[in-house]
Amino acid sequence: MKSIHEKVTRTILVLIVICLFLYGPAGHAWAADRLTKIAENVYAYVGTKKASPLNSFGANAGIIIGRDGIAVVDTLISAKEADRFIKDIRSVSDKPIKYVINTHSHLDHTFGNSEFSKLGAVIVSQTIDKKDMLANGEANLKKAAAYGLTDKDMEGTRLSYPSLTFSEKMEIDLGDQVIELIYPGPSHTNGSIMVYLPDKKVLFTGDILFTNYHPNIASGDIVSWLKALDAVAAIDPAKIVPGHGPLSGRKDVGEMKDYLIAFDKKARELAAVSRDAQYIASEIKKALPAREELDFLILSNVQQKYLKK
Repeated sequence: MKSIHEKVTRTILVLIVICLFLYGPAGHAWAADRLTKIAENVYAYVGTKKASPLNSFGANAGIIIGRDGIAVVDTLISAKEADRFIKDIRSVSDKPIKYVINTHSHLDHTFGNSEFSKLGAVIVSQTIDKKDMLANGEANLKKAAAYGLTDKDMEGTRLSYPSLTFSEKMEIDLGDQVIELIYPGPSHTNGSIMVYLPDKKVLFTGDILFTNYHPNIASGDIVSWLKALDAVAAIDPAKIVPGHGPLSGRKDVGEMKDYLIAFDKKARELAAVSRDAQYIASEIKKALPAREELDFLILSNVQQKYLKK
């Protein structure tokens, strides 16, 4: 039996062609134009427009600067993107990059890891998603074209895996900055985590939260994901850096919950009476509040989560 990753890859190959047709290789922003200051010594890419394979599907990434060094949150989709990220980091700080925190295992958040490993950074993730990277990373790298990425785009990209993992909670101390890593249970992936700065009330959610982006829910646990979003709300952060989208807040968390509930309800209702993925996706899109980015994922989610055999 083919794995969910193989099925998703096959479907995404078709959808990526649509994405490239709509946005093309020209006219896009590579991630965001620059790192945005979120709080004192905290910066992130946020709010990418025209998300495509060429800008890491709009994935956000960020840095936390402490007295003793820097922790990086996610590394984008390739060595080239990671190198650009490192140049942007160096425009802000020359302190050593000590840690990379992978919020989850997907390629748009982890395939830049190797460039940070070369600098001596320790890569950290939740235990479950390290296992997922080990099981599926090489296959996904070999199938980069299926995600709309050329050999030139991926030139120099090598996989670099977490060497430090945790189950539920972990702290990283940068000297004058404590970083809390929190696993709220399965959500976008089985091992997706949050990164919290309690003194600044800044939270990086990874792909537990998508804002103004249609989320990839194909392998997500919807019921547990809703609980993870409740955990985000319970933290009550002042600022949220989502996995994709602009700087966010409590309202966006509520809208993400509403989206998941509405999508799941409508998809189940329609899949019970039809196997026409295009029809189901079009009806779901009509029923959902508008989101600007990655609407091709509606069809992918239907095919992989609700119509798979």
